[in-house]
Amino acid sequence: QVQLVESGGGLVQAGGSLRLSCAASGRTFSTYVMGWFRQAPGNEREFVAGISRSGGSTYYTDSVKGRFTISRDNAENTVYLQMNSLKPEDTAIYYCAASTRLLFSTNPAHFGSWGQGTQVTVSS
Repeated sequence: QVQLVESGGGLVQAGGSLRLSCAASGRTFSTYVMGWFRQAPGNEREFVAGISRSGGSTYYTDSVKGRFTISRDNAENTVYLQMNSLKPEDTAIYYCAASTRLLFSTNPAHFGSWGQGTQVTVSS
Protein backbone atom coordinates (compact mmCIF):
# COMPACT_ATOMS: atom_id res chain seq x y z
CA GLN A 1 0.00 0.00 0.00
CA VAL A 2 1.01 3.58 -0.55
CA GLN A 3 1.83 5.79 2.44
CA LEU A 4 0.14 9.22 2.44
CA VAL A 5 1.00 12.37 4.38
CA GLU A 6 -1.19 15.48 4.22
CA SER A 7 -0.12 19.05 4.94
CA GLY A 8 -1.38 22.60 4.45
CA GLY A 9 -4.31 22.78 6.81
CA GLY A 10 -4.89 25.65 9.18
CA LEU A 11 -7.16 28.45 10.35
CA VAL A 12 -8.52 30.87 7.76
CA GLN A 13 -11.29 33.46 7.64
CA ALA A 14 -14.37 32.91 5.52
CA GLY A 15 -13.64 33.81 1.92
CA GLY A 16 -10.00 32.87 2.25
CA SER A 17 -7.97 30.14 0.59
CA LEU A 18 -5.86 27.15 1.55
CA ARG A 19 -3.89 24.62 -0.47
CA LEU A 20 -3.66 21.10 0.85
CA SER A 21 -0.91 18.74 -0.26
CA CYS A 22 -0.68 14.98 0.01
CA ALA A 23 2.71 13.36 -0.49
CA ALA A 24 2.77 9.69 -1.39
CA SER A 25 5.56 7.19 -0.90
CA GLY A 26 6.56 4.54 -3.39
CA ARG A 27 7.09 4.41 -7.11
CA THR A 28 3.58 3.48 -8.19
CA PHE A 29 1.72 6.71 -7.37
CA SER A 30 0.47 7.07 -10.92
CA THR A 31 -1.39 3.76 -10.66
CA TYR A 32 -3.70 5.10 -7.93
CA VAL A 33 -6.89 7.05 -8.26
CA MET A 34 -6.68 9.76 -5.59
CA GLY A 35 -9.34 11.41 -3.51
CA TRP A 36 -9.89 13.99 -0.81
CA PHE A 37 -12.45 13.38 1.91
CA ARG A 38 -13.44 15.36 4.99
CA GLN A 39 -15.03 14.65 8.32
CA ALA A 40 -16.57 17.20 10.65
CA PRO A 41 -17.34 16.39 14.30
CA GLY A 42 -20.43 14.22 14.57
CA ASN A 43 -20.58 13.65 10.83
CA GLU A 44 -19.63 10.77 8.59
CA ARG A 45 -16.60 11.01 6.36
CA GLU A 46 -17.67 12.52 3.04
CA PHE A 47 -16.20 12.68 -0.44
CA VAL A 48 -14.87 16.08 -1.51
CA ALA A 49 -12.88 15.61 -4.72
CA GLY A 50 -11.20 12.93 -6.80
CA ILE A 51 -8.81 12.65 -9.69
CA SER A 52 -8.00 9.94 -12.20
CA ARG A 53 -4.60 8.30 -12.56
CA SER A 54 -3.49 10.59 -15.35
CA GLY A 55 -5.15 13.67 -13.91
CA GLY A 56 -7.34 13.99 -16.97
CA SER A 57 -10.60 13.49 -15.09
CA THR A 58 -11.70 15.19 -11.90
CA TYR A 59 -14.75 14.76 -9.69
CA TYR A 60 -16.28 17.03 -7.05
CA THR A 61 -19.11 16.99 -4.58
CA ASP A 62 -21.68 19.64 -5.43
CA SER A 63 -20.96 21.84 -2.42
CA VAL A 64 -17.37 22.54 -3.51
CA LYS A 65 -17.77 22.80 -7.29
CA GLY A 66 -16.37 26.10 -8.55
CA ARG A 67 -14.46 26.68 -5.30
CA PHE A 68 -12.10 23.69 -4.93
CA THR A 69 -9.67 22.28 -7.48
CA ILE A 70 -7.93 18.91 -7.26
CA SER A 71 -4.72 18.28 -9.17
CA ARG A 72 -1.80 15.87 -9.12
CA ASP A 73 1.86 15.78 -10.04
CA ASN A 74 2.83 12.18 -10.75
CA ALA A 75 6.50 13.11 -11.08
CA GLU A 76 6.41 14.49 -7.53
CA ASN A 77 4.05 11.81 -6.13
CA THR A 78 1.77 14.54 -4.83
CA VAL A 79 -1.91 15.40 -5.02
CA TYR A 80 -3.24 18.85 -4.19
CA LEU A 81 -6.52 20.42 -3.18
CA GLN A 82 -6.77 24.15 -3.81
CA MET A 83 -9.61 25.54 -1.73
CA ASN A 84 -10.93 29.03 -2.48
CA SER A 85 -13.88 31.03 -1.14
CA LEU A 86 -13.86 28.94 2.00
CA LYS A 87 -16.97 28.81 4.16
CA PRO A 88 -17.41 27.92 7.84
CA GLU A 89 -19.19 24.74 6.75
CA ASP A 90 -15.93 23.59 5.11
CA THR A 91 -14.44 23.18 8.59
CA ALA A 92 -13.36 19.56 9.01
CA ILE A 93 -10.42 17.20 9.08
CA TYR A 94 -9.38 16.62 5.48
CA TYR A 95 -8.02 13.23 4.44
CA CYS A 96 -6.14 12.14 1.35
CA ALA A 97 -6.89 8.63 0.08
CA ALA A 98 -5.74 6.26 -2.66
CA SER A 99 -7.73 3.68 -4.57
CA THR A 100 -6.76 0.87 -6.93
CA ARG A 101 -10.27 0.45 -8.35
CA LEU A 102 -10.62 0.63 -12.11
CA LEU A 103 -13.76 2.74 -11.93
CA PHE A 104 -13.91 5.90 -9.84
CA SER A 105 -15.98 5.71 -6.68
CA THR A 106 -16.87 8.30 -4.04
CA ASN A 107 -17.35 5.57 -1.42
CA PRO A 108 -14.66 5.82 1.29
CA ALA A 109 -14.74 2.01 1.61
CA HIS A 110 -13.28 1.76 -1.89
CA PHE A 111 -10.12 3.61 -0.89
CA GLY A 112 -7.53 1.34 0.70
CA SER A 113 -4.88 3.82 1.82
CA TRP A 114 -5.42 6.91 3.95
CA GLY A 115 -3.37 9.73 5.38
CA GLN A 116 -3.57 10.92 8.97
CA GLY A 117 -5.63 13.98 8.11
CA THR A 118 -5.10 17.73 8.36
CA GLN A 119 -7.41 20.15 10.18
CA VAL A 120 -9.07 22.96 8.25
CA THR A 121 -10.92 25.56 10.29
CA VAL A 122 -12.82 28.41 8.65
CA SER A 123 -13.93 31.22 10.92
CA SER A 124 -16.94 33.41 10.17
